[in-house]
Amino acid sequence: MSSAAESRRTAHTDGDAILNALPNPVMLVAPDGKIVDANMAAESFFEISTQLLRRQSLTELVPFGSPLLALIDQVRDSGSPVNEYKVDLGTPRIGADRQVDLHVAPFAERPGYIVVMLQERTIADKMDRQLTHRSAARSVIALAAMLAHEIKNPLSGIRGAAQLLEQAASSEDRMLTRLICDEADRIVTLVDRMEVFGDERPVARGPVNIHSVLDHVKRLAQSGFARNIKFTSDYDPSLPPVLANQDQLIQVFLNLVKNAAEAVVDLGTDGEIQLTTAFRPGVRLSVPGKKSRVSLPLEFCVKDNGPGVPEDLLPNLFDPFVTTKPSGSGLGLALVAKIVGDHGGIIECESQPRKTTFRVLLPMYNTAKNYNQGLGDDAPASSRGTQDAR
Repeated sequence: MSSAAESRRTAHTDGDAILNALPNPVMLVAPDGKIVDANMAAESFFEISTQLLRRQSLTELVPFGSPLLALIDQVRDSGSPVNEYKVDLGTPRIGADRQVDLHVAPFAERPGYIVVMLQERTIADKMDRQLTHRSAARSVIALAAMLAHEIKNPLSGIRGAAQLLEQAASSEDRMLTRLICDEADRIVTLVDRMEVFGDERPVARGPVNIHSVLDHVKRLAQSGFARNIKFTSDYDPSLPPVLANQDQLIQVFLNLVKNAAEAVVDLGTDGEIQLTTAFRPGVRLSVPGKKSRVSLPLEFCVKDNGPGVPEDLLPNLFDPFVTTKPSGSGLGLALVAKIVGDHGGIIECESQPRKTTFRVLLPMYNTAKNYNQGLGDDAPASSRGTQDAR
């Protein structure tokens, strides 16, 4: 093989590798609307292999009358790139709610061919939601401190007085004094839960095997509140350890699994909870105490096939006192958001009927200098070490 041919082959291979390394879906569309090529992110977005993508027309993948089709025609006519923001590409195949930013440009080497790049809005929205969650957590911290000081002490006096009255009360009156004691205890329990938000003591963190945490949570759930619910798992066995406190991670995922179990309880034997782990490079976030942006490549999901979260609650789902349960306090997910935020991570919820996903993104543990050093947070799977999927 000549050196020129070898150079062309190497350049082509390198080009494919670069495209596949991008976290955003990229496609090459022919003049007849057929997809000529696509990277691995496009496979993931459309949930279809590249081989099958190459047999599809773009009109078969996006909604009828999608702005993407009009943008492609516009770029083909003008010869200039065009961007469009917050476009809904949701379909039954890829999910009903998938907002993306579109970047469409002509492919100079092949007239009539168009390059399309999609950037999911969820990445930018994650940042906004995470800041909201932290602000809500700070509000709850202040409220917890006030409650502990201003409510618990008077409640002790009320309960003590009720116990003294009970000693000399008639049987009918004892029912009332017992009610006072029970309600005082219930309020104290609620305040105790609130006090967790005000605990600012540093927590010891280190390398944690997330699969051990998830399996432990699954065993706890199956021996109790999720005894009759089907569990499935899809683990990436090559994941590196996560930089975290193991007990707090158990608390996070036990809460998320409990919520999922309550969501599918009415489905009986058809109820299903899925636990997944994956390596998703490309998401970086500024966190308190760090000068540089922290990479959050570790993705952990709790999915269920319940009826879904009401759309009007989704934007404030992790705020305190927001709940869909008649007897719920609305503090569980707020605490989950605080713990994840304290770990420098993100939690988000995507929900539609029969498909609700709680997604947690966290930084990885790096043996050289915790994280953001050494191999780097976006190191390929072959360089990341392993984590057994038990």
